[in-house]
Amino acid sequence: MTDALIIDTPEDQETPAWWRQAVVYQIYPRSFADANGDGLGDIPGILSRVDYLAELGIDAVWLSPFYPSALADGGYDVADYRDVDPRLGTLADFDAMVEALHERGIRVVVDIVPNHTSNLHVWFQEALAAGRGSAARDRYIFREGTGVDGSEPPTDWYSTFGGGAWERVEDGQWYYHHFAVEQPDLNWSNPEVREDFLETLRFWSDRGVDGFRIDVAHMLTKDLADPLPSQAELEAIPRDGNHPLFDRDDVHEVYAEWRKVFNSYDPPRTAVAEAWVDTPERRAKYASADGLGQAFNFDLLVADFDATEFRRLITVNLAEALVTGSSTTWVLSNHDVTRHATRYGLPPLAGRAVKQGTEWVAAGGPEDQLDREGGLRRARAATLLLLGLPGSTYLYQGEELGLHEVAAITSEQRQDPAFFRGGAFDGLGRDGCRVPLPWTADGSSFGFGSAGSHLPQPAWFAEYAVDGQALDSASTLAFYRRALALRHELQTDESLEWLETGRADVLRFVRPNGWQVVTNFGTEPFALDADAGSVLLSSGADAEASVPGETTVWIAPTD
Repeated sequence: MTDALIIDTPEDQETPAWWRQAVVYQIYPRSFADANGDGLGDIPGILSRVDYLAELGIDAVWLSPFYPSALADGGYDVADYRDVDPRLGTLADFDAMVEALHERGIRVVVDIVPNHTSNLHVWFQEALAAGRGSAARDRYIFREGTGVDGSEPPTDWYSTFGGGAWERVEDGQWYYHHFAVEQPDLNWSNPEVREDFLETLRFWSDRGVDGFRIDVAHMLTKDLADPLPSQAELEAIPRDGNHPLFDRDDVHEVYAEWRKVFNSYDPPRTAVAEAWVDTPERRAKYASADGLGQAFNFDLLVADFDATEFRRLITVNLAEALVTGSSTTWVLSNHDVTRHATRYGLPPLAGRAVKQGTEWVAAGGPEDQLDREGGLRRARAATLLLLGLPGSTYLYQGEELGLHEVAAITSEQRQDPAFFRGGAFDGLGRDGCRVPLPWTADGSSFGFGSAGSHLPQPAWFAEYAVDGQALDSASTLAFYRRALALRHELQTDESLEWLETGRADVLRFVRPNGWQVVTNFGTEPFALDADAGSVLLSSGADAEASVPGETTVWIAPTD
């Protein structure tokens, strides 16, 4: 491992508030671009595509984990927090990528996974060797078992990925893992754990990283004082800041220390929390200026393409942003959910408590249930609506190509532990949104690399490839590029005013500079008033006097 290299951010990007209305593009490194032809995406692959990212018009990239990992959970089982997986490159490659992105005015956000390590992490290997009562074991959550000989787990708690949440080691003790068995949870009551993560934040900040996405930010601190509750009792405990495992108030003591590190840099480093909590009030704590500063709003990931639902969620989240002084975040797809082009091509959930798309994937992706064309049309409309909102927008790699979920992955080809163990991630796991991108319409892996890809790419990827879309002015890629360029030109203060449309299926709002956004969620055209202003961009068919069904338009300021 080399010494930290301090990389400056370009002068024209040195604004502490750059993140408030940024467009951030999520890269899943192992599936973005493969430079060495081993079937696995890598850092040099990202470096080879920096011009593509610049042409897209994004403000920042967020890299999912690229650290050394056995891939028990797609890289979220981290064996070393201050290095690059040798299959993905080197620290020198990482530095070159950061420099190239900064030269193009693109910020860099990296994933931090603080709740758990890999079972291959040096700390956990030390804990196994050190035995009961050791300082090494105190970095994790070890307990004696129950029953006469301790052969039963300490509790009946289950893992998110299915099965029990406790694993027995050779000397008879058990360790806790909320996720996969290869992901032992850290003990955040241990000062050594806290100090080590401060060092990790400094390490990457010194290398030029501009911000951090915090994985399961609501889960770090725990109260595991005896007697431990049963699973049934655990589920009955309200998540009001005092739950034994989730969204505890004392987790914000950790983030207050992190904020001191962030603010020691000029400009300050940013952070966004992945915090699955029960109320907007609880989420607001993570977005505090004294803490992480911003928190993901995942509400639209589980919402139908419905005007009433969109307006309610937009209103709630903008109100929350006012309370926290932060800016809200908008996201339609990521590495954990069915791609939104597919979700919107399936029958509405209509309030059913299941993640949209998981049932379709579990059924093998039957084509007669999916309206591909309609799903993409609604996805483009929803995206253009989000890009017109105040706050930051997070895009997931491949959505700019209009990619659908890949359902045709055999059991032998799947990698997600959620598939092998079952659990809360129902369906067949998350592999379908992590299939490597198609860069060219031909080749063994559609231009992803010189060989195959680590997850199978379907034949229909050819029609979505970058090289074809780059030449087509009507393509989804061309649409994203125009939208992001216009967004930079039109961006204004972080507020909006709703305008009445007279229709429950049409939303319309105006930003402070007069920029209007109109989304027709219905199927019948919506007539525009004669003095509305010129239509700058439409997510679908051309719109002049009226907005076609399932379409969003941007209207130029009239001042």
